[in-house]
Amino acid sequence: MNNIIAYQGVEGAYSHLACEKAFPNSIPIACDTFNNAMKLVETGEANLAMIPVENSTAGRVEEIYRLIPKLSLHIIQEHFEPVNHCLLGIKGSTKKDIKYVSSHLQALAQCHTNITKLQIKALVKFDTAGSAQEISKKNNKLYGAIASKLAAKLYNLEILDNKFGDQIDNITRFIILSKDIKTPKYEAHEEYITSLVFQVKDIPAALYKVLGCFATNGVNLMKIESYSVPGSLQASQFHIDIDGHLSKKNLKLALEELIFFAKEIKYLGVYKKFK
Repeated sequence: MNNIIAYQGVEGAYSHLACEKAFPNSIPIACDTFNNAMKLVETGEANLAMIPVENSTAGRVEEIYRLIPKLSLHIIQEHFEPVNHCLLGIKGSTKKDIKYVSSHLQALAQCHTNITKLQIKALVKFDTAGSAQEISKKNNKLYGAIASKLAAKLYNLEILDNKFGDQIDNITRFIILSKDIKTPKYEAHEEYITSLVFQVKDIPAALYKVLGCFATNGVNLMKIESYSVPGSLQASQFHIDIDGHLSKKNLKLALEELIFFAKEIKYLGVYKKFK
């Protein structure tokens, strides 16, 4: 059976493009929200979900870090997708025709310099591919959109500039979520990430002691994200990406110490680093 993979957005979104790159034989399903994309995996209607967690220009997607702990899903893979913003118009249009350009707020921000140079008005929309779909239906040379090459193909639009973004090396990191735990067997020549979330116990210097668990055992923390627990102004939750595999002795020792200073520890997954 082909894998069904859910993503947030409409056809032609960068998440859709990431699905096609990472799983070329999959069947992508568009969802209107991140939560709905993840729920399809929880209910078994999709095998996987392609979810963006951070962008090299725009930073983290905070909503994702709040959603993941609530769901019974596991990270089985990561994927890095270059974000190449294109300026699109209807067939027969040129850059000089464009007076208005629409896209997601972040995409507009990432193309601000070029938008300013063309002296066109930016219109904020819900997403990139949705903007491409909208101008295709509008069929007016005055309106352009910032979206992917895939969106141009799907909605029969002209690519007026295939490198419209201000940053050349704009990259989004995605995680692939599954209902099943798929911990890869440790291989010495591979590199791994172990991800988990937790809250610190209500004791003095709890976070300092948590970090000490990893420092004293020589474990490298690649990332630590903090955010407030929903419904509380006092408690914070932490998401950490650890450089290593659960089978390594030093990581095992660090995690054994962690339980003395942290609570509600949830393991999200062990997976290979993207190459």
